[in-house]
Amino acid sequence: MSAAHTPRWNPVTELAPQELRVLVAVAETGGFSAAASRLGISQSAVSHSVRGSEGKVGTVLFERGRSGASPTPAGERAVALGRRILRLYEALGAEARAAGRAASGGGTAGGALEGTLRIAAFRSAALHLLPPALERLAALHPGLRPEVRVVRELGAGTAGEVAAGRADLGIATLGASGDVPPGLLTGVLTREAYALVHPAGHPDPKALPLLDWDENCGSYTRRWWAAQDWIPAATVKAEDDAMVLTMVGRGLGMAIMPELSLREATDAVEIAALGPQGPVRQVGYVTTPESAATLGVRALIRELRAESA
Repeated sequence: MSAAHTPRWNPVTELAPQELRVLVAVAETGGFSAAASRLGISQSAVSHSVRGSEGKVGTVLFERGRSGASPTPAGERAVALGRRILRLYEALGAEARAAGRAASGGGTAGGALEGTLRIAAFRSAALHLLPPALERLAALHPGLRPEVRVVRELGAGTAGEVAAGRADLGIATLGASGDVPPGLLTGVLTREAYALVHPAGHPDPKALPLLDWDENCGSYTRRWWAAQDWIPAATVKAEDDAMVLTMVGRGLGMAIMPELSLREATDAVEIAALGPQGPVRQVGYVTTPESAATLGVRALIRELRAESA
């Protein structure tokens, strides 16, 4: 490649790591003063850095006002990418050390992988699918430090946490009403059938009121749901699936729930299959292309697949 075509670093147009940290801090704290306090620098330094970043990218990144600073659409995108870039800076040292140990014959076992692994998962996946995988991962790589956040599968959901750079990997319901943001990588881990759950011993469970929660009815159930003339409109909405299951056990109604949610079922309820035409949802992982290439995320995906096999 000739010198004329060799990519060059241009400090005039490219944002430095510290500039990215400032953008993320302003977005997360909601103001220049709070960002300065978090970073341990002066407010004028934050202001100067933000203006410099806006000059480099050629657009306004924050709306300033008396109540603070909020990202513009361009700012939201810049902050999300900034988090992801900073995450790669954090991973660089651990990845290089692991590669060095592997090259010298140390392999990747016995704690060769280290650093923080940030995971977002919806409640039932965090409770049932993730812990066995993390237990095996800890045995193989005690230097890895998982950080798990439970995120409701509403709006952007766990995939949104990954896109925003707040998680390296998300466990999400795939093919639901909220599409995965473009540019992310996904893989199916398991498929769950829905079932009818009702108070134990009830003679006519389909006559009971329907209990539901906001995360339950995605595109994977809506068409089937609409075709069932025996399912009434939900009369009670609960905060999450655990609350629904408890209320069913108390005799307050019946519910239609996926398998992961029903792992917490007690003898107070009975579970009935909905047949071969019943709804099924896909549970999988979501990650970014850059995170998918890191050793920690690859190791976690292997353990999740082993758990789901």
